[in-house]
Amino acid sequence: MDLQLHGRTALVTGGTRGIGRAIVESFAAEGANVAFCARNPDDIADTEAALSGRDVRVAGSVVDMGDGGAVTRWVGSVGEAFGGIDMLVSNVSALAIPDTEENWEASLRVDLMGTVRLVKAALPFLEKSPMASIVAISSVSGREVDFASGPYGTVKSALVAYLAGLAFQLAEKGVRANTVSPGNTFHEGGVWQSIEAGNPELFSMAMELNPTQRMGTPMEIADTVVFVSSPRSSRTTGANILVDGGLSRGIQL
Repeated sequence: MDLQLHGRTALVTGGTRGIGRAIVESFAAEGANVAFCARNPDDIADTEAALSGRDVRVAGSVVDMGDGGAVTRWVGSVGEAFGGIDMLVSNVSALAIPDTEENWEASLRVDLMGTVRLVKAALPFLEKSPMASIVAISSVSGREVDFASGPYGTVKSALVAYLAGLAFQLAEKGVRANTVSPGNTFHEGGVWQSIEAGNPELFSMAMELNPTQRMGTPMEIADTVVFVSSPRSSRTTGANILVDGGLSRGIQL
């Protein structure tokens, strides 16, 4: 299936590891130009080098998504340098799970306000695109009560509400907005690898809860994100799309 992304521009936050890296790779594989950010310059250089052989433009920048001014400047520079922005993916998370005041502050500043500021900065470019899309990465923890309820789960729930509101508010401008909510996703250097080593009981419980008896891969999430971002999913807006291998049991009405 041709996703009709050739020559279009995607902007992805947190694009050097796990799901974010896979999203960058998936967009590039579909012929889209990609601007991404992360905090580690070595990781950015590695990602750019890994994708240098493709016939697309891939450019990374060092950005702290908790710094509103830096986010606004980066988005503006990408829009100017790439000649516009067609698809926006907010992927960065503080991954602040324990219930502490510091984690509440970090989750609100990075996950929620990072997304809000990203969207506000990108909207002038998105509104000029004939296929504008916004996707925020939420989590099954934003829908289900689990061990990550607290700052992480609450803010992931807020992202679903925020994007649903954007879908309604921006529909007349031709801008779609959705969330994609992954279930447990395993990758090198990710949170579940550290849980497997540090809390094997929790890891085993998570594996047993999923009817597929495995965790997802970053690319399984990324391919859903890229499809939802594409014109082939043009009727999808205001949705929260679960990619969790049947982990969640509730029925979305």
